Amino acid sequence: MSKRQLKLGAFMRPISIHTGAWRYPGAFPDANFNFSHIKRFIQKLEYGKFDAFFMADHLAVLNMPIDALKRSHTVTSFEPFTLLSALAGATERIGLVATASTTFDTPYHIARRFASLDHISGGRAGWNIVTTSNPDAALNFGLDDHVDHDERYVRAREFYDVVTGLWDSFADDAFVRDVESGLYFDPTRMHTLNHKGKYLSVRGPLNIARPIQGWPVIVQAGASEPGKQLAAETAELVFAAGGNLTAAKAFYADVKGRLDKLGRDRDHLKILPGAFVVVGDSEDEAKEKLATLDGRVHYDNGISSLSIAIGHDASKFDPDGPLPEIPESNASKSARDRVIEMAKREKLTVRQLARRLGGYAGSKFLGTPKMIADQMEQWLVEEGSDGFNVMFPYLPGGLDDFVDKVIPELQRRGIFRKEYEGPTLRDNLGLPRPENRFFPTRQAAAE
Repeated sequence: MSKRQLKLGAFMRPISIHTGAWRYPGAFPDANFNFSHIKRFIQKLEYGKFDAFFMADHLAVLNMPIDALKRSHTVTSFEPFTLLSALAGATERIGLVATASTTFDTPYHIARRFASLDHISGGRAGWNIVTTSNPDAALNFGLDDHVDHDERYVRAREFYDVVTGLWDSFADDAFVRDVESGLYFDPTRMHTLNHKGKYLSVRGPLNIARPIQGWPVIVQAGASEPGKQLAAETAELVFAAGGNLTAAKAFYADVKGRLDKLGRDRDHLKILPGAFVVVGDSEDEAKEKLATLDGRVHYDNGISSLSIAIGHDASKFDPDGPLPEIPESNASKSARDRVIEMAKREKLTVRQLARRLGGYAGSKFLGTPKMIADQMEQWLVEEGSDGFNVMFPYLPGGLDDFVDKVIPELQRRGIFRKEYEGPTLRDNLGLPRPENRFFPTRQAAAE
């Protein structure tokens, strides 16, 4: 039995990444924009002892042709901080991870929102740092053209330094609240950042106490070279793209190796690939569920998903021909490369590739609870991952199947918790609380 423990996140925005999910028999068609449903989902995840509820985010509606958009359950969605703040009051232990863009937001806003969420939730916030690959988002923020890919990552690194510096504005003991003397806080325990860099100028200090976790957990999901380096330098949790075990092991070794070169502890960064899980009482039943689900994907959705992935309009390609040569664009490079490699490896036509992407093209764990647990344990033991960011095929059935059937099997094997380790997301992920860079503890200062 492995002594290592799986860490499990739940990819919950969109509620299912599969474009046919809302049409599956018995699914909630409005699951992506119904607070009562979402509250039920997160409480089920907490019952299953999941580490975190993760919200991806999009800053544009018109990121696909209208023929695809009119069929998409992602066209409307809650703003992450509003939703997670509400869900914090409906839960006690599960982490609350939100995406926030370093390209289209400001460090002060990001620092303040996450610090607030961390306090409101009792220390369960996590920040998924994204540079935003969708060029349509630029048009919503006063820009005619998207910012260059590599430049977005350079800005993101500076952005991270500013946000974490703002979180350290106050020492943990700054707020004395001495009623007798009338002293609310000790001004010698407050730091003004006065940051002036290439991209950002922020005075500070932040007008909120230091987060309960010191810093909310830092999450990253980029798979390009700049993305992997940013993760190695800053991240504590990496949501990796799905793929086969061989590719996952290579990614795992690459990113963990970068930590070694930086002098970071390997255990202080957890890698969770995406895992699309379809549970059946038999393998055949699971395959039937997936076939039904994939049968609900409309071609308009699939070709739009392909266009977004490669950064070019795929509707002009011959549907029954091979994928043509795809020049680079300013969109996500890692997504483009994965799609091109898949098309070549499996000799897929454009139509076949579109249908695959309209569903889910990454890692699929399909079968009985035992079969799924076998695969997850293998990935854990062979260092393909530290756990998974689980994607459910449809809601609520796909979520209920995983929590009620797969989680008990993982617990029987001793590779997943039966109770939470502590009240904060850092406690449950086994991550240290970062020192305040401006007000170190006496022990840290002495060292």
